[in-house]
Amino acid sequence: MSNGKQCIACGKIVFGRSDKKFCDPYCKSNYHYKRALLESPRFYNRVDNQLKLNRKILKNYNKAGKATVRTSILTEEGFDPKFFTHYWKNSKGDVYLFVYEYGFLKTIEANISKYVLVKWQDYMN
Repeated sequence: MSNGKQCIACGKIVFGRSDKKFCDPYCKSNYHYKRALLESPRFYNRVDNQLKLNRKILKNYNKAGKATVRTSILTEEGFDPKFFTHYWKNSKGDVYLFVYEYGFLKTIEANISKYVLVKWQDYMN
């Protein structure tokens, strides 16, 4: 039965319930997809993208399992230390922040800010 309404996605006549807005599931999905593209990126997407970028950068500079890199080098590539997935505290009390399996610890050597990069090990559980 037609309720005299048109699909808000394509304009076809909508059949069914009186509060129905779309003619079929494709139109509904397509409408919401296009609408989402127009909106600013959601918080989740921004966080997820930054975590992925951080992991990629840490992986690139930590090929051997442990490395030391100037903080400026990583931040120039887009690394943001505020985005991490978990942390691990060693027996000395140092807190390593991790982005999945790649960790970093900020240090200062000869007045130069650096990150000590490590890869997650079984003993860290």
